[in-house]
Amino acid sequence: MNTGKLVRLNRIFAHASGRLCSVAVDHFMGYQTGLPAGLRDVPAAIRALVKGRPDAITMQIGMARNAWEPYAGSVPLILQSSMIRLDDSAMAQAASPEDAIRLGADGFAIACFVRGPSEWQYMQMVAKAIKEADRYEMPVICHIYPRVYANGKVDISFTPEDIAWAARCAAELGADVIKVPYCGDVNSYAQIISESPVRVVAAGGPKASDLRSSLAMIADVVKSGAAGATIGRNIWGFDNVTANVKAFKAVIHEGMSAEDALRKAGL
Repeated sequence: MNTGKLVRLNRIFAHASGRLCSVAVDHFMGYQTGLPAGLRDVPAAIRALVKGRPDAITMQIGMARNAWEPYAGSVPLILQSSMIRLDDSAMAQAASPEDAIRLGADGFAIACFVRGPSEWQYMQMVAKAIKEADRYEMPVICHIYPRVYANGKVDISFTPEDIAWAARCAAELGADVIKVPYCGDVNSYAQIISESPVRVVAAGGPKASDLRSSLAMIADVVKSGAAGATIGRNIWGFDNVTANVKAFKAVIHEGMSAEDALRKAGL
């Protein structure tokens, strides 16, 4: 790994724990019936998140251009590039690795769905982005999700075998960091982690019933040996966004239980 990429990865994984507690506000195109309440006012959401000092924030190019200026350089920026949906009704890129360089980002994120007839197209987009990013020493974080088709519907699969397949695909394509769903079992996830040649972080998952449930899931992710997690709606989807960031940091960086993290964050 050349120095430029290492510098950027070291900024993202700067905490002494070696793990990442990042937040995503890149939820674009996936919501077809309305905006999530926590992201209706993205500048306000970013302001509250930055107060909690996450290790990085992931966002789309328009928000990076128009809402990130007050915080530039204070928190690592990861530029999301994908406009995709599970059912393939959207499958495109909104940004390039060159855009990430121009915006001063420390990482370039690209999303990918595997399983199903279109997986080769997604993987081709990832491979192309990685090849371009290498020219700029820009780390690529691949957000990769396996799908399951049943009863005429498509959903994200949370089975260990499918998640292991997704992680292997991202590793084979050359991703520097792999983000995959948590499978719900510490030992199975630990095996997925142990078999990956690059760092694996967990996706924050679907909206939990309450903050404690999401924190407990991430506590299991930490036990598995994962390199952290990127959380979205389970931070900005609940009240007290700044405190929520602090609670997840306590779980990821200090190994706290959900209950202890809630107390530490004053929740």
